[in-house]
Amino acid sequence: MKKTAPLLILASMAFAPAAFSAPVGTLSVHILDQQTGMPPSDVTVTLEKQQQDKWTPVASGKTDHDGRIKSLYPQDQDMQPGVYKVTFKTAEYFHGKKLETFFPEIPVLFTVTRTNEKLHIPLLLSQYGYSTYKGS
Repeated sequence: MKKTAPLLILASMAFAPAAFSAPVGTLSVHILDQQTGMPPSDVTVTLEKQQQDKWTPVASGKTDHDGRIKSLYPQDQDMQPGVYKVTFKTAEYFHGKKLETFFPEIPVLFTVTRTNEKLHIPLLLSQYGYSTYKGS
């Protein structure tokens, strides 16, 4: 038993980073086009964190066929408290439909209050307006 104790400690240390990294789905986003009732796919979404007076890139992705990015925050990092910005790059989506839009991109600033807090940011979109809220 005494010989196996160090091996158990080493084994648990090997898995510790995974246990404390950001869980899958820590930050998810979803877009729904209010005009069509359909979720837009391939919309680029970026994530940045405020660091004093500048924004530092954290991650980016594209929405899937259901208008979702299920896990935007990098899974190999903890999502620390602070102010973040998700930016939905909507211009390409509307241009692809040969439509004008008043909002070529939609930045949404939000505050994370707990490490690895589970957050969801939905966006209801149209050519000339949008709404968002803290989802679950």
